[in-house]
Amino acid sequence: MNSIMKPVLIVPLLLILLGLSMSMFKIDQRQHAIMFEWGKVVKTDFTPGIHFKMPFMNKVIKFEKRILTLDAKPERFFTAEKKFVIVDYFVKWRITDVSKYYQAVTGREARALQRMARIINDSLKSEVANRKLHDVIAGERAEIMNVMQKRANEDAALFGVEIVDLRIKRVDLPEDNSNSIYKNMRAERLKEANDYRSNGAEAAERIRADADRQRTVIMANAYRDSEKLRGEGDAKASDMYANAYNRNPDFFSLYRSLSAYKRSFAEGDVMVLEPDSEFFKYFNQFTKSRK
Repeated sequence: MNSIMKPVLIVPLLLILLGLSMSMFKIDQRQHAIMFEWGKVVKTDFTPGIHFKMPFMNKVIKFEKRILTLDAKPERFFTAEKKFVIVDYFVKWRITDVSKYYQAVTGREARALQRMARIINDSLKSEVANRKLHDVIAGERAEIMNVMQKRANEDAALFGVEIVDLRIKRVDLPEDNSNSIYKNMRAERLKEANDYRSNGAEAAERIRADADRQRTVIMANAYRDSEKLRGEGDAKASDMYANAYNRNPDFFSLYRSLSAYKRSFAEGDVMVLEPDSEFFKYFNQFTKSRK
């Protein structure tokens, strides 16, 4: 009897365990999940942990919650001058709405990558076509990436995807025309350099002429002020001499005569004058007093 009961108990137990295993599923914190009931979406907002479903009735599909990478193949694009450039870029993206994502690409990552690549290529084609070669290669790359990311996010939101980051890795020239393009770019840069030099030389001449004009004005004003000060000084000196002469005319005449003797005898020892001239007035007086 006991030997017959054991298989009877084991079978239901196994069925219960099988039912539980088919009813339970685990959601990792790095995953999104979507539950279907007879092919219809019934739930998408699963939290990490253990969840239950109805076997055979419900179906659960899991998607990556982490940031994914689209490393696109380099593509050729025309610039505003109708010149080819080869652009290599990559995209960081993630799923934000699993319901839209599943409905748009049936949950296939490859199809999502194809749609994103098409969206970004169309946006990149438009941006490159509106810019010159130099701007695409070096001048406006950051602006191109920002515009592309914004435009791509608007389209990617329609199938439940967010573009987290978009970066242009490099922009190359085709080998067949790179030399001619570099020559043209070099000629353009030389032309710009010559324009800068000529403008700088013109500005230097203006600055130099203005400096010369200011120098002339400053020197003229300084000469005028110096002459004015010299005249004022001479006038004060004349006043001082006149005051001194009025105080003691005899002494002042003697001082002036002695100064004249000193200057005259320093220039030479021969003078043609009358001995009794006014010039020798004090000299003759001194000679007579000695006698």
